[in-house]
Amino acid sequence: MELLLICFSFWILHCNPANADSIIHIGAIFEENAVKDDEIFQLAISDLSLNDDILQSEKITHSVKLIEPNNPFQAVQEACELMNQGILALVTSTGCAAASALQSLTDAMHIPHLFIQRNGDGGPRTACQLNPSPDGESYTLAARPPVRINDVLLTLISEFGWQKFIIFYESDYDIRGLQTFMDQASRLGLDVSLQRVDRNISRVFTDLFNTMRTEELNRYRDTLRRAVLLMSPRGAQVFIHQAVETNLASKDSHWVYANEEVSDADIMELIHSSLGRMTIIRQVFPLWRDTNARCMRNNHRISSLLCDPQEGYLQSLEVSNLYLYDSVLMLATAFYRKLEDRKWHSMASLNCMRKSTKPWNGGWSMLDTIQKGRISGLTGFMDFRAEGSNSHVQFEILGTSYSETFAKDVKRLASWDSTRGLNGSLKENRIESGMEGVTLKIVTLLEEPFVMVAENILGQPKRYKGFSIDVLDGLAKILGFKYDIYQVGDGKYGSALPNGSWNGMIGELIGKRADLAVSAITITPERESVVDFSKRYLDYSVGILMRKSEEKINIFSLLAPFDLAVWACIAAAIPVVGIMIFLLRRIQAVRCHSNTGHPPPPTSTSLQSAIWIVYGAFVQQGSDSILGSVALRIVMGSWWLFTLIVCSSYTANLAAYLTVSRMDNAVRSFQDLSKQVDLAYGTVRDSAVYEYFHAKGTNPLEQDSTFAELWKVVNKNNGFDNSVSSPSEGIKKDFGAAGKRRSRHPETKMVAKERPL
Repeated sequence: MELLLICFSFWILHCNPANADSIIHIGAIFEENAVKDDEIFQLAISDLSLNDDILQSEKITHSVKLIEPNNPFQAVQEACELMNQGILALVTSTGCAAASALQSLTDAMHIPHLFIQRNGDGGPRTACQLNPSPDGESYTLAARPPVRINDVLLTLISEFGWQKFIIFYESDYDIRGLQTFMDQASRLGLDVSLQRVDRNISRVFTDLFNTMRTEELNRYRDTLRRAVLLMSPRGAQVFIHQAVETNLASKDSHWVYANEEVSDADIMELIHSSLGRMTIIRQVFPLWRDTNARCMRNNHRISSLLCDPQEGYLQSLEVSNLYLYDSVLMLATAFYRKLEDRKWHSMASLNCMRKSTKPWNGGWSMLDTIQKGRISGLTGFMDFRAEGSNSHVQFEILGTSYSETFAKDVKRLASWDSTRGLNGSLKENRIESGMEGVTLKIVTLLEEPFVMVAENILGQPKRYKGFSIDVLDGLAKILGFKYDIYQVGDGKYGSALPNGSWNGMIGELIGKRADLAVSAITITPERESVVDFSKRYLDYSVGILMRKSEEKINIFSLLAPFDLAVWACIAAAIPVVGIMIFLLRRIQAVRCHSNTGHPPPPTSTSLQSAIWIVYGAFVQQGSDSILGSVALRIVMGSWWLFTLIVCSSYTANLAAYLTVSRMDNAVRSFQDLSKQVDLAYGTVRDSAVYEYFHAKGTNPLEQDSTFAELWKVVNKNNGFDNSVSSPSEGIKKDFGAAGKRRSRHPETKMVAKERPL
């Protein structure tokens, strides 16, 4: 369709003999990589040619030149060639460098120049620093509004009450665009840090862990709790993913992503990648959704490709493409006014290379007509009454709240426009009054330590206490309401029945028998579809409660650190060393008698005493023996060293053995639980875990058989054999039945608290 449309436009504007003597000719310069710019420009000319309401019998002819990106010299050359042909105005969609060069040329030649700033890399746009005109008369009009992201950011920061935050920007982002923002933040006393992010984002986080110590990483993680991302959508997605993977992002973090051009698909990717709260700023054009206006703008019919979102073509366009279309419409409106006022100035052929060439004498009149015009196009209102630029711009602010579930949804929080500023409030609303004197009926379910029965006075209503009751009392004090609390009759949290109704506390709420449910109830997608939950305020995971194993007393456990072979070797070593000591002492006594003729000292030289000396050394009790010879000293010294090593090894192994025996547990995960057959287990019937096991265990697409085995045991005899009706019953059954251990997960999410599955 696009190709046929372009060919049709080309035939009308170039091949139709009726247009040969057209008095309206405009030039256009686009970058080679901006294919959509040329398409939209041709489409705009085609739409004007098919409409007689604006230019009546006159038709617009045009010439298009393509240049290399960021090539100011080529841009000036092509513009000179267009001026030599004779043009009434020049429309360009380029970068800042080419725009600055073209500004100087069009100011010198008095050719009206409608400039649309392009941003081809997808990152946030920074303002072009155009040169001021020497005579104060600038012929360059900025069709795309000036960059206002900084103003929106500053408003958001003030609304959020941030005092300290960090701004991440990509390496190709022009940091000069933040100068005004930094100056304003400094005057407000804000602590703002800047950090550039290289293209290799994963290396950025790797370098952080390699260069920072633990204390520095903790401080850096705290800094990341409040951050602003000035990146392309793809770069922001990778950055957020890396921050979550490296555990630098936290659930209480709040990040702001600012970019004029970000699609709905990119927004959903950013929201689901983030861990905490995410706020997104992007430019919007509200007239797109105006079904009454549809495809009519100022008596001009726009092609359905551009005005009907259902066509799908509109979503593929960049913001600069839309401003390009409106720029052509703005020129056509100005041409109509000139023709109507009969103040037309003929086109002139201008030679840029000649010094004697005079500017176009009709340039100022044409520029004045364009500046006084005003249209309503694809981008909303467009005029150039604010210092030669189109000032009309609107942003929408999207985001989520803290502690969203994985099924996150994006909400429109507020809007910002150049006329009124922020429309709406980003501050969290607190209900301070409005429930004074109201008595709520509250249903609950007992579960320690969240809801428990307090000591009751005879004849008085039953009183409750616990963590959840403290929260309820706090809310009642703030909002001023009173409440009557009662226990649910069937003792269930709430699950869907085959007939579509609900039991338990959820059923009480649906049946409007209760206004509020307070207990340790889990938030599940099924329950969220029928009742509203508050934000969770407590979070912990599924646990397995098991009966503590009985410790068996074994008098031989002291022998466990060494194998039987080691003990046998030790037992054999004692008499062997004893015999050696006995023989050496005998030899010493004989030598002493033969050399001196005197009898040996009165020490025992029997075999029993030698073995006793060796045993005493082994148990570190010492002996009263006299070791006179060198040989005896060598043998006993070696034996003492051996004894030291054996005793040290025994002490260490005994401590390790006793510790490991206390930590020994055959069941550490659901996989372990499903594989063993000795222990019976169950959970609370009709609880979130019970339904979770049911959904996972009966799912034919589930590849892991763990949950199928778990569900088979948990649901034995419809759950009456192994499962229980309440957590307290499960604890009693667990401790009352010897040898049986049960998986326990009482409902742990309440109108405020969750134990995620």
